[in-house]
Amino acid sequence: MENRTRRLRSSDTLRRMTRETRLSADSLIYPFFIREGKGIAEDLPSLPGQTRYSPDTLARGIEEALKAGVRSFILFGIPESKDEIGSGAFDENGVIQQALINAKKEFGDDAYLITDVCLCEYTSHGHCGLLAGNQVDNDSTLPLLAKTTLSHVRAGSQMVAPSGMMDGMVEAMRAALDAEGLVGIPIMSYAAKYASAFYGPFRDAAGSAPQFGDRKTYQMDYHNWREALKRIQADIDEGADIIIVKPALPCLDIIAKARGQIQLPVAAYSVSGEYAMIKAAAASGLIDEYKVMCESSVGIFRAGADILITYFAKELAEAIRKGDVG
Repeated sequence: MENRTRRLRSSDTLRRMTRETRLSADSLIYPFFIREGKGIAEDLPSLPGQTRYSPDTLARGIEEALKAGVRSFILFGIPESKDEIGSGAFDENGVIQQALINAKKEFGDDAYLITDVCLCEYTSHGHCGLLAGNQVDNDSTLPLLAKTTLSHVRAGSQMVAPSGMMDGMVEAMRAALDAEGLVGIPIMSYAAKYASAFYGPFRDAAGSAPQFGDRKTYQMDYHNWREALKRIQADIDEGADIIIVKPALPCLDIIAKARGQIQLPVAAYSVSGEYAMIKAAAASGLIDEYKVMCESSVGIFRAGADILITYFAKELAEAIRKGDVG
């Protein structure tokens, strides 16, 4: 009789025991939007279920996430005023700096605090670097990213995540950290960040849309995969400890290729547009939100991600606890 591979027919217990892809709440990072001011805890229409906090109310959001089983957070700042050079990003009393100080005082090491390092939320023109005419000036931006990095770490950031896609940004940040003796601070670099239409709800929530043009001159063309691997290796050579692929679902192939090429942890950012699409389809009765959240998240880890940045972090941690995706 011809040999055949038998498909496992089993109980729920045995299926869970033999799963090839396993998730842990420890691998989840939850994004927070922090708006300068006091007493702010406002719903985000573009991201249903998400809240924008001020530095003094952020503890409410962190506490809720900790109770759900999530302990790692990435913070995005929204200043009251912006200028040409994005000075709010490296202001020692800036919105992110205030949030870090308050969170560290409240939670100590129970909450792992990561900060996005970019200028787009702080510049009046909405681009990720300084301008020379209507073009981003890569090299003049690097010292400000280094300055922002040090400001964040001094305030309590435990990991920095450069997202501006400037050439040499990781090297500049690593050099600044080393010069200050901060050699143990990890850099999680947005090494493969595509110029994507999936970022719309984030830009609405963070007020970071460019005031003219687009970001295609420094973010990646989504037609390219070899460029992604080249950028990932360049950031590793400059001192990155973790690399990010963004967005996640449209880039499962990039996650898989990165996993096959590098030994460092790979993080995937399931971005605002991915989250909003699931929410909108579920609100219309077209899909089961919980099941689609679980399936899409598992798909990202199955592709090779070690870490997932997601607005579904709290719900996903509960799904892991229940064994639905664990």
